[in-house]
Amino acid sequence: MSHRSESGFEFAPVYEPLEGFDPAVKLGEPGQFPYTRGVYPTMYTQRPWTMRQYAGFGTAAESNQRYHQLIDHGTMGLSVAFDLPTQMGYDSDATIAHGEVGKVGVAIDSIDDMRVLFDKIPLDQVSTSMTINAPGSVLLLLYQLVAEEQGVSADKLTGTIQNDVLKEYIARGTYIYPPKESLRLISDIFAYCQTELPRWNTISISGYHMAEAGATPAQEIAFTLANGIEYVRAAVASGLDVDEFAPRLSFFFVARTTLLEEVAKFRAARRIWSRVMRDTFGAKNPKSLMLRFHTQTAGVQLTAQQPEVNLVRVAIQGLAAVLGGTQSLHTNSYDEAIALPTEKAARLALRTQQVLAYETDITATVDPFAGSYVVESLTDEVEAAAVELMDQVEEYGGAVAAIEKGFQKQEIERSAYQIAQEIDSAERVVVGMNKFRIAEEEPYEPLRVDPTIEAQQIARLAELRATRDQAAVDEALAALKKAAQGNDNCLYPMKDALKARATVGEVCNTLRDVWGVYVPADTF
Repeated sequence: MSHRSESGFEFAPVYEPLEGFDPAVKLGEPGQFPYTRGVYPTMYTQRPWTMRQYAGFGTAAESNQRYHQLIDHGTMGLSVAFDLPTQMGYDSDATIAHGEVGKVGVAIDSIDDMRVLFDKIPLDQVSTSMTINAPGSVLLLLYQLVAEEQGVSADKLTGTIQNDVLKEYIARGTYIYPPKESLRLISDIFAYCQTELPRWNTISISGYHMAEAGATPAQEIAFTLANGIEYVRAAVASGLDVDEFAPRLSFFFVARTTLLEEVAKFRAARRIWSRVMRDTFGAKNPKSLMLRFHTQTAGVQLTAQQPEVNLVRVAIQGLAAVLGGTQSLHTNSYDEAIALPTEKAARLALRTQQVLAYETDITATVDPFAGSYVVESLTDEVEAAAVELMDQVEEYGGAVAAIEKGFQKQEIERSAYQIAQEIDSAERVVVGMNKFRIAEEEPYEPLRVDPTIEAQQIARLAELRATRDQAAVDEALAALKKAAQGNDNCLYPMKDALKARATVGEVCNTLRDVWGVYVPADTF
């Protein structure tokens, strides 16, 4: 029987020692170049990874309640999901937002909502990750403003904004501005955080969404690292020194149930990135060479059929992430293929991480798979395949040029189509869906979003506009427009506008007026 990896490599029934394998070159020591064995010398032997749970739905008040529950259950970091209008930079009362308010995340229209979202949560004691891209600067500044109201200085804030717009053009679609202007805004964020929020991770360069769209492990890291290269180039071109911003770059990957290849993928990604930063960009600071990453278990592999089986899948996926050396982890809830997670499902997802951290021995030693014949062989194969794809991106002229030609999207769609065919034919077994099915499913009551949320948000916006100082808002938005038209950093006038209670939509519309919006070539 033949077995192939997700990236298409043929598995050998038995692996032998690798010919010419030099551990000093390929592995090094943990916490040292090329970081194959992990970015820190001790990894989890002294403390576990950061345990995050992705949450956000409906109103800010409802999400705040869920955050308090997660903290009470032992969550070490918060991860915010925003609704689609917020992700696209629209207010809840915009015509285009109708029917989507509060559906896939929390609706945030202004500082008023952000204040409620983090009510009674000490922002100097939690690390917060925000899954927001095109309007990432806006949500970051709202977070900073709320922290200031709590009396928390910006240098105490820790967390991450995803802020990875290039993958939106490839796999998700929640972009706003054209690529050139998006890169300019990202460079402004790098510069702003370097001065104002020194402990904040300015970007989470994401392969997760490409993997969810069908990318293989090799494609996932190749296109993610190629995007990372594009961001570094843009920042250097704007005048920033690589060692000033690179230590705050972070990455975001998926963890699938194919444990061996996933472990190899993470190890290969670290090795490639350290080499790129040292050899291509001349980075000298060791922290600039470290590929630090967050992992989320593979939502696309979860099934609505026999959903309790997803508990097993998530445990295996989480194990792959930990054995691969992740810095933080979100484990999906078993019911996410059906609806937003219930409180019980979210708690079980967190408990899965806690069992891995405290009831197993996988935290007792660094890089347990080091020297494994199969994992070292797979690491080399994933690395070679990823580098080949990265070279193809470079032949187009870099990630943006390749995106504009549709290269990454076409490659991922080809892989996704093959996976779909394999599932349909049962060549790829999905337990409970195309094999080991049961005649009758047990009833399940999903979490339902209150349909009145949209009306509530519209009413809040009406009150905000009636009670704020409109002249101050107009003046601040005019200053933002002037900065966007020139070369000044946009985040300083943007912060002033948000403090004056300008809305997320008003800020994004100001930039739309100056920069326009991106229209993919294949839509003509």
